[in-house]
Amino acid sequence: MAHPLTLITFIPLIGMILILAAPAGLVRWYKWIAVASAAAQLVIAAWLYTNFNTGTVAMQFTERYSWIGAYHIYYFMGVDGISISMVLLTALICFIAVFSSFSIDRAEKGYYALLMLLDTGMMGVFVALDFFLFYIFWEVMLLPMYFLIGIWGGPRREYAAIKFFLYTLLGSVLILLAMLALYYYGAVPTFDMTQLAAHSSSYTIGFQRIVWIALFIGFAIKIPAFPFHTWLPDAHVEAPTAISVILAGVLLKMGTYGILRVNFAILPAATHELAWLLLGLIGTINIVYGAMCAMAQKDFKKLVAYSSISHMGYVMLGLASFTAAGINGAVLQMFNHGTITAMLFLLVGVIYDRTHHREIDGFGGLAQSMPIYAGITGFAFFAALGLPGLSAFISEVLVLIGAWQLHPIMTTLGAATAILTAGYLLWCFQRIYLGPLNEKYAALPDLSAREIFMLLPLAAIVIMLGVYPHAILVLLNTSLVHLNQGVLAVATGPALPLH
Repeated sequence: MAHPLTLITFIPLIGMILILAAPAGLVRWYKWIAVASAAAQLVIAAWLYTNFNTGTVAMQFTERYSWIGAYHIYYFMGVDGISISMVLLTALICFIAVFSSFSIDRAEKGYYALLMLLDTGMMGVFVALDFFLFYIFWEVMLLPMYFLIGIWGGPRREYAAIKFFLYTLLGSVLILLAMLALYYYGAVPTFDMTQLAAHSSSYTIGFQRIVWIALFIGFAIKIPAFPFHTWLPDAHVEAPTAISVILAGVLLKMGTYGILRVNFAILPAATHELAWLLLGLIGTINIVYGAMCAMAQKDFKKLVAYSSISHMGYVMLGLASFTAAGINGAVLQMFNHGTITAMLFLLVGVIYDRTHHREIDGFGGLAQSMPIYAGITGFAFFAALGLPGLSAFISEVLVLIGAWQLHPIMTTLGAATAILTAGYLLWCFQRIYLGPLNEKYAALPDLSAREIFMLLPLAAIVIMLGVYPHAILVLLNTSLVHLNQGVLAVATGPALPLH
């Protein structure tokens, strides 16, 4: 029987092959092959969730086979508390994104095939434990995303796709150089992330600083962290709805996941020394700057894109806190942001499909013609601004509780930005949904059954985690506390050699 991590990673790739082999013109086949692949992946993710042992820091469901033995490269997969929540999130978002793709009406075979390849690349990043394998999946993800934006995107799709590609490629080059440095610097050449972490004390502090910064830039582009963020609003605005959902729901998390998996675990001394500046300070800038930019937007989708930059800043601030509350809150915020922002981009897609524009001031009074749509949008807005009882409130409060102990000024700025967040979201809601109805849109149809099917599971998760965050926190805590203690132990232990 095939291993569950191999299955969850490569079932979408099998789906891609079946889509490409299907007779031309049978659009229904492409759609339902993609649905079946994503559904199978989601079932396996649910099985992994229910069978995950929350009491150990060890890697689980591991498989390890020699791949390119001469260069110590292995097919090595496994999950721990850091990655299991991201595996679950990826499977959920990709399943919903397939249904969101039903509105694609040209070159469907190529679209669904690339969507399945993108799914495989994203899932592989979260389960790979060999750095070489991790890097392959990281690069695999780049190609389909480029074409999905560049072919099926909006009027400026070529510009947005090339900008995304160049930014991400720059980050990939830096990650590659850092990976090779770690491979050759160790006493025993290896790409095994668990072995690299075990030998972290052998790296000099000077080496750690250089490699840490290179890795940070590579991962920060994906988050995206200021000032590497400028590709994101363009990519979101031009991307099809389903691709925006995946981009915000999963891809942004890969940057912060990489920092945890590589920077924190393998370079703990440099992490403790540099994180306050390159995570804490830049994260705070993300929070404030993203919110201020969102408030200035006239395009609905661009507003949501800048809100993502702001909310990912909380993740960075939490990681820089070096406290159990802060780091748990950061990873919980990664999951919560994925579900909430996926809802927001789906809702933007609903109104764009009906009106073919996203100008906030061009709507007005839509609650009268689309009451269900307005109600669910209001719910998503309240979730995004951190209303108590909904999921983002818990994760952001944990981040602020943890960060206050080490960075009180940054924490104060981050907490105060909640006012700006409420401002731009409520102002946007007022202009689009309240007031007199724009007569041009008096006959707009409300949400369809397919659209409700996509939104309700995400809304249910937002409510559940707002009331019972333990459902995800129980997965994270053991591994994250162990990782954090490793960073703190280096700080209090004997000094590393300088050369």
